[in-house]
Amino acid sequence: MIKGATSYKETKFGIIPRHKLVKLEILGTKKGHEFIHNLVKKDTSAPITPDLIKKLHKISFGWIFPEWGGQFRKIQVTLSGKEAPEYFKVHELITNLCEDLRVRLKHLPKSSEKDYIDKVVKLLSWFQHRFVFIHPFNDYNGRTARMLTILILLRLNLPPIEIMAETGSDRKKYITAMQKADDGNYSLLEGLIAQSLTEALEKYRELQDKGFGKR
Repeated sequence: MIKGATSYKETKFGIIPRHKLVKLEILGTKKGHEFIHNLVKKDTSAPITPDLIKKLHKISFGWIFPEWGGQFRKIQVTLSGKEAPEYFKVHELITNLCEDLRVRLKHLPKSSEKDYIDKVVKLLSWFQHRFVFIHPFNDYNGRTARMLTILILLRLNLPPIEIMAETGSDRKKYITAMQKADDGNYSLLEGLIAQSLTEALEKYRELQDKGFGKR
């Protein structure tokens, strides 16, 4: 969250309270998920790039915040009392992140190997934390990171996951996991992602057993 943010925000639809903005955010996230699923249907191998990341953010939130949605931030922000990287470094940092992701995906073990899911979880945890740490956009970096996580999973032919991180105790757990990762301890974040992925895999297998979800 940007330091000094209030419960009211200026949007394309005027200055609105938080409870009205939440409805728009939910719709925006839905738009992002639809974009991701359509993208995978067209091409399962295209890499995640800075341009794709900006497009995802614009589709999801640019219709609410046209002035900055889909654009890397041009302001300095503070996150949990810590300064985010300088805004003029964002493009380079995201470019490097995308290249690191490409290389790490290339070196994942085969899906038939026993430690495959563990390696995927570690990769997703690293990517989510790094993306949020860079904080490329004015807002909705966590949501965008989680949508990109789904994109990575789909391209690995794994089911999408839902990490509850928006309200109440779920958000507190997620923020705590991210803060621990700031100090190099990814265990809590890996645990959240592993739990979500395990649940998603179980549901997927149940559907397959019933004759659904087969490609």
